[in-house]
Amino acid sequence: MTDRISINGESKPLSSSTLIELLEENGVDSSKGGVAVALNGEVVPRADWAQTSMKCDDKVEIVHIVRGG
Repeated sequence: MTDRISINGESKPLSSSTLIELLEENGVDSSKGGVAVALNGEVVPRADWAQTSMKCDDKVEIVHIVRGG
C-alpha cells in the first residue's frame, strides 16, 4: 500500500518529499504571492517550504488568496 497524505481534504499518494515539491507537482506557482500552506493545522512560512518534509497521513491545506473587490 502506498503512503498517502490529505491535500485540501482529498487523499493522494505521498510522492513529494517537501512542501515546495508538492506545490510544483500540483501546479501551484509558488514564485507568486497569494498562496498559503498549512501542514497539520499549522501555517508554514514560505521561507520554510523547501525544508519542510511530509510523512504518511499528514494533512496539507493549500489556500489561494484572491485579491479584489
